[in-house]
Amino acid sequence: MKKIFAGIFILFLLTLLAGCAGVPLPALHSAARAGDTKTVIELLDKGEYNVNELSYGCTPLYFAAWDGRIETVRLLLDRGADIHAKCGGNIQGWSALLVAIHSGQTDVARLLIERGADVDDAMAKLEQMKNTAGFKLLERLAKKQQPSRQTETLAAKPFQDVSPTIKSDIDELPTIKVNRNKNAYAIVIGIENYRQKLPKADYATQDAKLVADYLIKSMGYPEENVVTLLNDRAAKSDFEKYFEKWLHNNVEKGSTVFVYFSGHGAPNTKTGDAYLVPYDGDPSFIDQTGYSLKRMYEALGKLPAKEIVVALDSCFSGAGGRSVIAKGARPLVMNLQGNMALSRNMTVLSASSGEQISSTYDEKGHGLFTYFLLKGIKNEDVIKPDGSIKMEDLFDYIKPQVERIARKQYNNEQTPQLIGAKK
Repeated sequence: MKKIFAGIFILFLLTLLAGCAGVPLPALHSAARAGDTKTVIELLDKGEYNVNELSYGCTPLYFAAWDGRIETVRLLLDRGADIHAKCGGNIQGWSALLVAIHSGQTDVARLLIERGADVDDAMAKLEQMKNTAGFKLLERLAKKQQPSRQTETLAAKPFQDVSPTIKSDIDELPTIKVNRNKNAYAIVIGIENYRQKLPKADYATQDAKLVADYLIKSMGYPEENVVTLLNDRAAKSDFEKYFEKWLHNNVEKGSTVFVYFSGHGAPNTKTGDAYLVPYDGDPSFIDQTGYSLKRMYEALGKLPAKEIVVALDSCFSGAGGRSVIAKGARPLVMNLQGNMALSRNMTVLSASSGEQISSTYDEKGHGLFTYFLLKGIKNEDVIKPDGSIKMEDLFDYIKPQVERIARKQYNNEQTPQLIGAKK
């Protein structure tokens, strides 16, 4: 039975890869199968294809995984490919992880597991197929990804970040010390895992934790004035509570407010508005389940604060990276400054421009933007004696660094933005 199934699968796959009945694969799927990352980027940037578009029932991610095109797999995931998508047709229920294991693409399988692929589902299908070798390989790879943390901690916080810890230079807190500012308030949000099983926003939770540590231990923010919302603690109701009630009840004239968000953004394809995606957000119903930038800026603009700084390690076009979009919709070119009148005391530092994606910096274990944000704070003398930030100096440091690494290591354009009313 195993041999019969394998024969049927291989016959179908050969037909699929050749193009059924003489019909070639679409350009995106063909480029993904060939590992042609340049063409994949061009096609996605032009908006001619959706990253989760189907051909013969399968997404481009499936084709890249089958042929072991690890860089293309990484690119598609960064661009928002659904890691849980399964093929239809004759190989109904096959995920990218399952086909990677079945075809012996160990490195691709390892990457997919790191990014949150459904291991249990793949193992169940391998067991059903009596693919003992594949089952043992997947079992071994999955065990290597298990963190060395106490089970009781995981049981108490099932959605906390459990990805392998990578130490970088910014993980050691800066030696700068400023006086404690009792009128400094912060909301720090990191969402890596989503209830709707959206693509994982790698490093988002540990980035948020580190930002909170910088604020409290080096920048003078009282610990009781820093709200840190991670994963399932960052639902839409939490956004409403802290942005619209908690800050309003606490911030006084002369206060400093810092807001940090790391996670997915999403566009409303009908209105063009940009949204933060809470833990319980759904890009298909983003106006009901998301928290719009416009709403956040309006809530912040009502505060009597002396200075408000917003740092967004996210993107909003739906083209991938740290952005998601409703299934079947095409990415948008977002105008992050349009229709958003910021109050004169507010400055926004965004990871990328409206049509770009926000990358991770895997070798450092952080979001690319967040890494240089904190490195700038640590090393570039941008903190004033009162704990506030010289925003122009910080931005002048971040922008060229992010552009350089994005272009050099990821063949990608990422240009941070500094948005704010002229003082």
